[in-house]
Amino acid sequence: MTSVTTQPTNRQTLIQLHSTRGRIGLARQALLQALAILTLLTVLFPVVWVFSVSLDPLNRSRPQGLNVIPEGASFDAYAQVIAQPTNNPIGFVDLGLNSLKIALGSALVSVAIGVSAAYAFSRLKFRLRELLMIAILGVLMLPAVATLAPLFVLLNQFQLTLPILGEFNLRNSLLGVAMAIISGLLPFAIWNLKGYLDTIPKELEEAAAVDGATTNQTFVKIVLPLATPALAVTAFLGFIGGWTEFYFSWQFLTKAEDQTLAMALYSMQGTFASTPWSLFSAFAIMFALPPAVVYFFAQRYITSGLAIGGVKG
Repeated sequence: MTSVTTQPTNRQTLIQLHSTRGRIGLARQALLQALAILTLLTVLFPVVWVFSVSLDPLNRSRPQGLNVIPEGASFDAYAQVIAQPTNNPIGFVDLGLNSLKIALGSALVSVAIGVSAAYAFSRLKFRLRELLMIAILGVLMLPAVATLAPLFVLLNQFQLTLPILGEFNLRNSLLGVAMAIISGLLPFAIWNLKGYLDTIPKELEEAAAVDGATTNQTFVKIVLPLATPALAVTAFLGFIGGWTEFYFSWQFLTKAEDQTLAMALYSMQGTFASTPWSLFSAFAIMFALPPAVVYFFAQRYITSGLAIGGVKG
């Protein structure tokens, strides 16, 4: 008789427990969704404001309030920015190509050299290995502006006379700016990729060596495919660094045809600048689009690389 009366009681207790857990789970999920929406609105608010100002046809010198779609909204500011964003004769497309050359070149070269050096630090045992890694970490801690003066002097010494180009000064060129950026990206690339390569089991390389693969074949066909997420993250961060770089470009380059988007954006504001906010906002939106597009197409590798790097260090 006792067992008959106890069984329903236990069943009711389990039902109440599951019901309570369900309510707690729904409340927790609702709270997380609310926090996610709040974060989304916080992030999107400045972007929406800038985009709204870029559509303002009145060309105000200062933004006045926030209207998502202002009265008489038009894309005239974007057309003017594409044609000639600043007083210099160079257009937006040429400025973008210069920035793209620096960003792509810096990202690809830093990753190519960085992964080779990181593999050596990860797999090879040689003298002063730990000291060199500490030196790389020390360089990584230096701000980019701290290397501005020595790089200016060093690159300015390379002045050549070429048959087609004529007088060529490495400092006053996109190549010189890219080399200066690479000098700052390399320590990060080596340190970041070395930590990831340490997590790849060495047994895979040993098995490939038993099957007759050379060291180069093992590196290209086994290590690099496994390190794709880390390579994507490093390349993307290098691309962002080259795309938004300003210090070296502003100090090194003197020719109008070599200017970058970051230089043009800076020249649109200042004490004596009278650029309408609609033009400035339109330029800022278009300046931010390429990195967003690159991230959109590479987000699968980038997000997995960030997640793996966060877990494996």
